[in-house]
Amino acid sequence: MIDYKSAGVNIEAGNEAVKRIKGSVESTFSDAVLTPIGSFGALYDLQSIMRDYQEPVLVQSIDGVGTKTIIARMMQKFDTLGMDLVSATANDIIVLGAKPLTLLDYIANDKLQPETVEALVNGMVKACRENHISLVGGETAEMPGTYLPGEHDLVGVITGVVEKSKVISGKTIQPGDTVFGFTSSGLHTNGYSLARKLLFDVHQFPIDRYVDELQKTIGEALLEPHINYTRPILQLLEKNTPIKGMAHITGGGLLENVPRILPNGCAVEIRKNAWPESPLFSLLCGLGKLPDHESYRTFNMGIGMVLIGDKNMFANTDFILKQYPEFQLYEIGTVIEGVRKVTLV
Repeated sequence: MIDYKSAGVNIEAGNEAVKRIKGSVESTFSDAVLTPIGSFGALYDLQSIMRDYQEPVLVQSIDGVGTKTIIARMMQKFDTLGMDLVSATANDIIVLGAKPLTLLDYIANDKLQPETVEALVNGMVKACRENHISLVGGETAEMPGTYLPGEHDLVGVITGVVEKSKVISGKTIQPGDTVFGFTSSGLHTNGYSLARKLLFDVHQFPIDRYVDELQKTIGEALLEPHINYTRPILQLLEKNTPIKGMAHITGGGLLENVPRILPNGCAVEIRKNAWPESPLFSLLCGLGKLPDHESYRTFNMGIGMVLIGDKNMFANTDFILKQYPEFQLYEIGTVIEGVRKVTLV
């Protein structure tokens, strides 16, 4: 007999995966979530939003963790990928001033392994709890033939809310403003195709190679979780810090992401020595003999989030860095007259 399982899709494994994650996922729910895991759709009560916001604007974004999944497969360690997904999507909407509310995830692979799904989801649950995001639902897709054996894909859609009058667009940025940067924890989720080529194809480093400069193995350094900047930035916004614009430094690095928020007539100069040099990027750029333009367009180079405002914007915000000592903030550049580009100085 030919059945679905013999064709490569195991419904029982899917049911086992749901059973494993149900309790942890529902532990992220706020009172506004009205449906349990397994529903065809997620219901979210908007009453509190309508009460707390005069003109609420929903903000949505979709992102994935890219080829970082290949590193996770090489390490057989999947729990941090879920954290990466939450951080990547939350950072994309916090730049607009939006408070994240819910996350929908999509996990696809060639063969569903309940323990791997559980690890991926537990990472999401951890990050959602830390940032008060409800993991309202998702989808697991077992698609033999679409994905190669052992392959995974992980994507998420996040929804947040912001008061219409408080949307941060960058339109008030002007020459003379100051550029600040929160440091990253490594590659985050971008630049992995080049990093893998340099480390594994060209120089043939083993994934478990210990590097003194990194004080960890290559695999551990590449799986360092993406930082989520939601908590300190929400605190800054609640204190009415006059932030004019923010940029999440993802694929395209500082050179491509910062210009996205600049109005006409503005450019940015970034000082390369304004924050501590990251040993991981020093290693990668040295191995590839990469020029600055390629390095700063491919990698975040140690800055994961950029904030722009007048030079006194952070004059009275020491409490943020004391409350969140794991975050490091530096003054890294200046807005100048120009045509929406970043120059390294």
